[in-house]
Amino acid sequence: MADSQFSFDGLFAKNAPVAKEAPVVKRGKYDFAVAYPDPASLPLDGLLDGLKEAMAEEGGDLSLYAHQSGYSPLREFVAQKLARDSDIHVSADDIILGDGSGQPIHMICESLLDVGDVVLTEDFVYSGTLGQLRRFYADIRGVACDEDGMLPDSLEFEIKKAIGEGKKPKFIYTIPTFQNPQGWTATQARREAMLSLSHQYGVPILEDDCYVDLRYEGKSEPSIYSLDDTGSVMYTGSFSKIIAPGMRIGYMTAPKAVMDIARAVKSGGSVNQFASWAVHRYATGNLDEHIIEINNIQRGKRDAMVAALGENFGSAAEWTEPKGGLFVWLKMQEEADLQIIRDKVLETADVGYQSGPLFAPDGVSGKNYARLCFGYNTPADIHEGIARLADAFAKEGVLNV
Repeated sequence: MADSQFSFDGLFAKNAPVAKEAPVVKRGKYDFAVAYPDPASLPLDGLLDGLKEAMAEEGGDLSLYAHQSGYSPLREFVAQKLARDSDIHVSADDIILGDGSGQPIHMICESLLDVGDVVLTEDFVYSGTLGQLRRFYADIRGVACDEDGMLPDSLEFEIKKAIGEGKKPKFIYTIPTFQNPQGWTATQARREAMLSLSHQYGVPILEDDCYVDLRYEGKSEPSIYSLDDTGSVMYTGSFSKIIAPGMRIGYMTAPKAVMDIARAVKSGGSVNQFASWAVHRYATGNLDEHIIEINNIQRGKRDAMVAALGENFGSAAEWTEPKGGLFVWLKMQEEADLQIIRDKVLETADVGYQSGPLFAPDGVSGKNYARLCFGYNTPADIHEGIARLADAFAKEGVLNV
């Protein structure tokens, strides 16, 4: 038996990420922390029926390794949906399926980023993508936003600043529709302004559109991809929020040069064929009706959270009233620190939320903000949970109604 344990010190890759232990995940009863969809509306029977149908027709193909880009009929379905709903006209060969939208984003990052490259994002943006960008040691810079999206003057300022430093941005990452965590939707004018700056300075755009189907009111805005005629926009989407996160099926399309590199860096071969069969068979003929159903459910939950915030927070806070998506962005007074009390609130009030710094490119800004997700709990539980949150904030001295 060896006298000592082997040490891997000095063997890890220079660009390996910072080590992390497996997290201990504690969910509150009132779980406003994670953007889960409504569990009661998951189309379990439809997915099972679709899977049975696919197994009967193609089950023998499980003995084969599937096409690296993913199940061809599902890619064809995605192409048709993008053409109809987003005015994005690509073929099935122009689409790669991935594990949610996270894997395609990872593939794009690995294809484009070197250590220290500048990437521009919204001033508060999805923490998962921030983690991907940090994995590749990007220099992430936030761009100021208002309720209509990225501010063009701020975007141009950041582009010119980076170019002046000899660090022309590699791309602009944006969630233009029902932005995570801020909830707004960028207007067509803002999308066109972003695209104009992209063309002017030669900086491509990565458009993350995974919430686009979750519209509860108002008119749709055109995808940035559809407004571009130069081939400078990359696009990702997902079935996570319209079918189920646990299916882990998303997709990307991009100019051919990017797609060819992305295929080369894609690990693990094809996305799960079993899940692809279920999603494809269910989505064909059922997805449109299901989206209407879940949007009716989520609209009620959105309304419940907004109403509960008004009843319990009054004029002591500000919050967004999104027209879709799954997030309300709560702002307390400037001196409030919602990050330092988050774990205590979870423990004492059984209410979960995420604080602003998780979504900040610098990792520290926005301590007086919180993202509240309304997708999982029932309207009654949302009312109770927000009341508990207000009570906990009052006890911690950050809410004075």
